[in-house]
Amino acid sequence: MSQNKMLTTEEKEGLLEILESRFLKNMNRHPNLVWENIALRLKHSTPKLFSLYAMESTGGEPDVVSFNEETKEYLFMDCSAETPTGRRSVCYDQEALDSRKANKPHNSAQGMAESMGVKLLTEEEYFSLQTLGDFDTKTSSWLDTPADIRKKGGAIFGDKRFGRTFIYHNGADSYYAVRGFRCYLWV
Repeated sequence: MSQNKMLTTEEKEGLLEILESRFLKNMNRHPNLVWENIALRLKHSTPKLFSLYAMESTGGEPDVVSFNEETKEYLFMDCSAETPTGRRSVCYDQEALDSRKANKPHNSAQGMAESMGVKLLTEEEYFSLQTLGDFDTKTSSWLDTPADIRKKGGAIFGDKRFGRTFIYHNGADSYYAVRGFRCYLWV
């Protein structure tokens, strides 16, 4: 993938094949949507294709989970069973990364999301995702944190244990091998 956020023809074609296959295998996530309409939208959304490619290449397994009738946009979310492998061992944001004096992770969730052109899931979106399956049963994912919590040095994350979705808090500068982040993209 080039640094200018443009995909080669082969990368575009490969991505579209992966997305179509995943879409067809998981119709329960989008029962009333038609792939041809989504494919048409994607073919005319080059910057969005770069973001979806970044989601895919870091292990997110993006899939369509919703359609907004008003804006006519499709919502893609990371649907990998566990938090994406290529986005783990990161603290929450740049401020948290800068505050670490030793053993700094290589990146932050917010920083990576921004470079990918995507957004971290909110609590509400995370709960919505969990209605589509069992996600993060062995891992956890940083979530978009409300400003009042972040001002106090914290950040929130979620996981699913014992058949329930939980939202927790931690210091924003913490990072773990099994914590990454999930994101979404409107196309």
